[in-house]
Amino acid sequence: MKKRVAILGGGESGVGAAILAQKKGYEVFLSDLGEIKQKYKNVLSNYKIDFEEEKHSESRILKTGLVVKSPGIPETAPLVVKLKEAGIPVVSEIEFAGKYCSAKTICITGSNGKTTTTLLLYHILKNEGINVGLAGNVGKSFAWQVAEENFDLYVIELSSFQLDGMFSFRADVSVLLNITPDHLDRYNYNMQNYIDSKFRVIQNQTKEDYFIYCNDDEIIQNEIKKRKIEPVLVPFGLNEPAATGAGIKENRIIININQKQFSMSILDLSLHGKHNTYNSMAAGIASMVFEIRDTQLRESLSSFTGVEHRLERFLKVHGIEFINDSKATNVNSTWYALESVLKPIVWIVGGIDKGNDYAMLKDLARKKVKAIVCLGKSNAKIHDAFEGVVKNIVDAASMEEAVKAAYYLARNGDTVLLSPACASFDLFENYEDRGIQFKKEVRNL
Repeated sequence: MKKRVAILGGGESGVGAAILAQKKGYEVFLSDLGEIKQKYKNVLSNYKIDFEEEKHSESRILKTGLVVKSPGIPETAPLVVKLKEAGIPVVSEIEFAGKYCSAKTICITGSNGKTTTTLLLYHILKNEGINVGLAGNVGKSFAWQVAEENFDLYVIELSSFQLDGMFSFRADVSVLLNITPDHLDRYNYNMQNYIDSKFRVIQNQTKEDYFIYCNDDEIIQNEIKKRKIEPVLVPFGLNEPAATGAGIKENRIIININQKQFSMSILDLSLHGKHNTYNSMAAGIASMVFEIRDTQLRESLSSFTGVEHRLERFLKVHGIEFINDSKATNVNSTWYALESVLKPIVWIVGGIDKGNDYAMLKDLARKKVKAIVCLGKSNAKIHDAFEGVVKNIVDAASMEEAVKAAYYLARNGDTVLLSPACASFDLFENYEDRGIQFKKEVRNL
């Protein structure tokens, strides 16, 4: 009899998992509580994969031997709780695909900078001519690629939700960029639960593997002291580099690993700002593990163009610069954005609050922000945090309203910064949709 698998969620990761499962001889059933996008329905039909939408047929799902769950579905969802009570394993698409993947993997996580570092590393490896795939939170579904491509190496961006569903998966190289409070609503508002989730990136690693981490992050430092860690430890930070690790000396990035040293001027990096120096170091170390040539690494670190919706300098209208930082879905990301802008800011902020504490933004807001436009269905917490700190605070119910309000509040030489510090799902499909709408409304000014 065929093994049965149920896939929960009909997005990129779910459809990819369904294709891989079918290829590996499973009887596949995909179920989505919401509506499945037409492009994915077409794929499922083409592959003759059985699926349903806008409901979960629980009796059928509970008869399977394995469930692959979309990272967007919380562990507390009633169906997931029932599956676990029934002793049915519930795993992530990455865990499932990992069983069938013989390629090397570099897995990148952290509260901020994941996408930039992942895409930068992919850019470096691809430029070197390595047969490399891009997966996880960016690029195509990992499972889909394992089913249909033949890459030698994958660069995988991992969110804490994906890590939570990973058990036997092992990264050859793991990267932990930073840990700051985020998604605490999914972790019972307990920071240690979130920290433990991020540290799953090193689970199952051996002495042959590498763990690259930010040594300037106190939470990471403290956590490393508490744990027995098997892989080779490779720290990076803004101080002088360790014998194995990366750091800064006389305005140069220095990376020491495997008896080799790489160095280049910070001024030659294509990505500017302190947070991007960290991202460049992390990508540089991972590249050197795979023996990228110095000349190629230097060229790639100086030619990378950055990520859409991440501090994307978009347009100037009548001397006012508009920056799209829609990807900033937590307070720490927004702190970096506010810190990096040198002109007076009209700041568009708001959305679904994930247990945010705005206290760390108050000093920057006092010094740099001349007006706030709150964009969300519930803005009371933002008003409470910044009244008395920023003089002008106005509300907007749509992106069109927010951009117009910001434009009227700004003057020649100012910057309008969309950096929401919140999730987007109250008014938008996702942060990309929010960023695209922002750019559309700026063009319409």
